[in-house]
Amino acid sequence: MPDHYRSKRRIEFADTDMAGIVHFSRFFVFMEAAEHEYWRHLGLSVHLERDGDIISWPRMSASCDYRRPARFEDELDIDLRIERQGGKTLTYQFEFFNGDELLARGQLKTICCICNPGEDMRAVPIPDFITAKIAAA
Repeated sequence: MPDHYRSKRRIEFADTDMAGIVHFSRFFVFMEAAEHEYWRHLGLSVHLERDGDIISWPRMSASCDYRRPARFEDELDIDLRIERQGGKTLTYQFEFFNGDELLARGQLKTICCICNPGEDMRAVPIPDFITAKIAAA
């Protein structure tokens, strides 16, 4: 899919470990933050109510491959692309840059679910209003 979104993230001291570099786990936080920002850019949310149902996007898988470290006060560009939209799933690709230098690549695969309180979570086809917003972006 051609959809692409760019986010920025300034590395905070709390993002770093004893070696002075960004802890590997923080890249997953950065991916999720970029995903939420992307949904707000679409005028939506990753957790919304529609027709009395709560629609949300649990993770099916998450991965990240690291090439170079990021450090305190670096400003990263985070590129988000939707690699694949299935009937019920979205797969995001993320690339993390410091200037022109590629630091890491990550992936999140999510599934569209109805997550109503007191009910079992159930996967559902991605609603047309969401598909239309993604297509128009």
